[in-house]
Amino acid sequence: MTLRCCGLALISTALLFAQDRGAARPRGNNLIQPLPELEKSLKGKLERITVHGTSLEGNLEGDSADRDVFVYLPPSYAREPNRRYPVVYTLHGYGLHAQQWVGFANVSGLEKGIAAGISREMILVSPDAFSLHNGSFYSDSKTTGDWETFLAVELVHYIDSHYRTIPDRMSRGLAGHSMGGYGTFRIGMKHPEVFSSLYAMSACCMLDTAEVTPAMTQVETIKTKEDALKLSFNQKSPLARAAAWSSNPANPPLFIDLPVRDGKQRPVIAAKWMANSLLVMLQEYAPNLRKMKAIEMSVGLQDALLEPNRDMDEALTGAGIAHHFETFEGDHNGQVGMNFETKVLPFFSGQLAFAQ
Repeated sequence: MTLRCCGLALISTALLFAQDRGAARPRGNNLIQPLPELEKSLKGKLERITVHGTSLEGNLEGDSADRDVFVYLPPSYAREPNRRYPVVYTLHGYGLHAQQWVGFANVSGLEKGIAAGISREMILVSPDAFSLHNGSFYSDSKTTGDWETFLAVELVHYIDSHYRTIPDRMSRGLAGHSMGGYGTFRIGMKHPEVFSSLYAMSACCMLDTAEVTPAMTQVETIKTKEDALKLSFNQKSPLARAAAWSSNPANPPLFIDLPVRDGKQRPVIAAKWMANSLLVMLQEYAPNLRKMKAIEMSVGLQDALLEPNRDMDEALTGAGIAHHFETFEGDHNGQVGMNFETKVLPFFSGQLAFAQ
């Protein structure tokens, strides 16, 4: 396999963070429907709940272990009390909160798909993974907390015990966009006993080589959380990845190791970032992905993450992992809502088990 993404890794990562930031603005962006207006337009019900993550307790960033979670219940849920439903867990991108994610790419798409006859009724669950540095990367870290366990174990258990789900892996799907696409692959690789179908939209972080960039060297000067909060959006991304992938409990107050020092790369820390890249993780977890019933991934032809996603497609094929890879006309954010409606949810409607 030719790794075309090596030189593109950090360039495309910076671009995706800039693009995700644009999607994260709740005002002035016609893709995002304000939550009260969204709730009024729904035939089903959107609940905002709080789920405590024991696995997130004591994280060194000081992020709350009580996480907002949005749960969408389809129209028939209230009137058919004996009916159970499959669940799709959806993961938002870097810089977003779950509230914004469900507002522009989530629940409305399902109801439109149901009306059009291309999707079936299911429960959608969207946890909020926003952190001190704008995103947890859904990883296991002393600094940000164990997001893998929270999502794949604690949250799934909570949803199964509080809602009428079909509590079986064949009735659970996992999907996400950008950082959420990364989380979809990462958690899917490690927990095939929980999920049976994956859909990764414009996934990031295929091969992060931790190259020395101006953004990387600029954050060397950050010594406090207060200073970190003053950074521009794009400058925060190295801190977020360091918090997720190179945690250091002995290095307060941010409790991270950056892969650069005095403008030069630190190979040992850079190796940790590489080890958390999807193309590298695939070498260990390919057998788990072969257990999936279905895997789908897509990316826009104008997306800076196009080539890294093509590399992942090639790597999956080389590892003998059945999947489908699709491209479309569009950039990183432009088609998210439409694709969620016309591609992602119909995919799960066809792959998940709807009867116990």
